[in-house]
Amino acid sequence: MPTNRSYALSIAGFDPSAGAGILADIKTFEQHQVYGFGIQTANTIQTENKFYDIQWTDLDFVLSSIEVLFNDYEIKAVKIGIVPSLSYLKNIVFLIKQLSPKTKIIWDTVLKSSTAFDFLTIENNSELISILNEVELITPNYEEILKLGTAKENADSITERLTKNCAVLIKGGHHPTETGTDFLHNQSQIFRISPETTKIYAKHGSGCVLSAAITANLALDQNLLNACKNAKIYSEKFLLSNPSKLGYHYV
Repeated sequence: MPTNRSYALSIAGFDPSAGAGILADIKTFEQHQVYGFGIQTANTIQTENKFYDIQWTDLDFVLSSIEVLFNDYEIKAVKIGIVPSLSYLKNIVFLIKQLSPKTKIIWDTVLKSSTAFDFLTIENNSELISILNEVELITPNYEEILKLGTAKENADSITERLTKNCAVLIKGGHHPTETGTDFLHNQSQIFRISPETTKIYAKHGSGCVLSAAITANLALDQNLLNACKNAKIYSEKFLLSNPSKLGYHYV
């Protein structure tokens, strides 16, 4: 039993069903024996089946919370979830890098909830690129990667362009031809991460769990490829945990 745990931080929304957002992230961190901190970007009213309302947290409040934690703790990895704008995200990312340049940041590019509520629209590509230059990894699914580019680009061209700035993990849940297979792209290579099983139950918050597991593994000093591979194994256990949309967490 370790006596000193690594620290990871989730900056994300609060989901009262605990299937997604900060609560799901903290559960995931704990199962990886990583001590998890949490800062809310939003408070939501939702269940695993329906999204009702959202109340965004004032940016200054979020930034003050980040500063307090980083002044007291050596946080190795941060996962960022829902945000209302690129400007909001940029302020968060730049402050983290100012306070702790070595901290690895994973942005789970949640642009829309699984219940079809829109969180963020990408309107300023230059601002997006400035953010990605400070980020270790983004984790879009096939539908989200298309929204990170222009209408004239396909998924491959968008991914190739974005990997000039950070690594990109394309999640396979919505892939049109290879469902369940994730692809990790960096500037020089593409790594195929195949599922161990095709028998799964759809889960609310599955993307949150995957990105949080990657964050935890990075906090444990795994390299990015192994962090993604091990996170996929963890996520599949979560997806298989029961037939409902609310998953259980297992090591």
